[in-house]
Amino acid sequence: MTSKTPRILSCGEVLWDLFPEGERFGGAPANFACHAAILGGDISMLSAVGSEARGDEAISILQRFGIDTSLVQRIANAPTGSVGVSLDAAGKPSFEIHAGSAWDRVAWTSELEARIAELDAIYFGTLGQRDEVSCATVRRALSLAKEQNILRVLDVNLRKPFYNDALIRESIAFASVLKLSDDELPEVAAACGIQIANRPEDTLRALHEQCGLDCVVMTRGSKGALMVSVDGATDQPGIPTTVVDTVGAGDSFTAALVLGLLRDEAHQDILRKACETASAVCAKSGAVPQLI
Repeated sequence: MTSKTPRILSCGEVLWDLFPEGERFGGAPANFACHAAILGGDISMLSAVGSEARGDEAISILQRFGIDTSLVQRIANAPTGSVGVSLDAAGKPSFEIHAGSAWDRVAWTSELEARIAELDAIYFGTLGQRDEVSCATVRRALSLAKEQNILRVLDVNLRKPFYNDALIRESIAFASVLKLSDDELPEVAAACGIQIANRPEDTLRALHEQCGLDCVVMTRGSKGALMVSVDGATDQPGIPTTVVDTVGAGDSFTAALVLGLLRDEAHQDILRKACETASAVCAKSGAVPQLI
């Protein structure tokens, strides 16, 4: 699709994950942005942070990776987002996402409108749409991107209680690429009125066809990933690794996926590279190991 450096806008939450041992920079769109920049993308971030030290540090970290933060807004009367995180024995995280964060209040600007026409892809999730202000801004950006046939990648990242069936359906309607996990597949399929088939690829194929998507990609943890497109199904086994924690693995997978699609690589190569990238993140502590 493009031989130049891919230009990608990541939309949504920038926050701090509050682990028992300390704070770590996070948020799926922020993690995605960092990994996409590491993998060679020209990345801009659309979000908002507070006017306190956490906000300053978040912007500094994004800039450290070469990410354009000119669309990251500063909200004086709302804190930079934060999430309580706990890990189970397998390193799988659970989250307590704090309300009233700056990233809930991302406003539409003329600078954002001008940026859309320059993009090759736009990334978004469901959590970043939990507030009507940010939701309206993200969807306006997606509408412009859709008009201009720009790749629109939805990584659903379902986080209770901040989604419902309508939000899932409406988000998919804005997307050209859907990425989800095997844990999320039943809820996404149910929201779209699709019965779970005996084979996951058949459920993904139904999503692909019914929702008019370019492709649907499902991660399966240690078992790898599966892609369905007009060219058929592509199955990638997992890449063996010693798991330290899985935080950010899905975000790194999506970064490799998007860049592979923009570089028009073969689907098998895209999935293999994406699984290798995620596996490497699982082997280290933190969503973006380069920050440690």
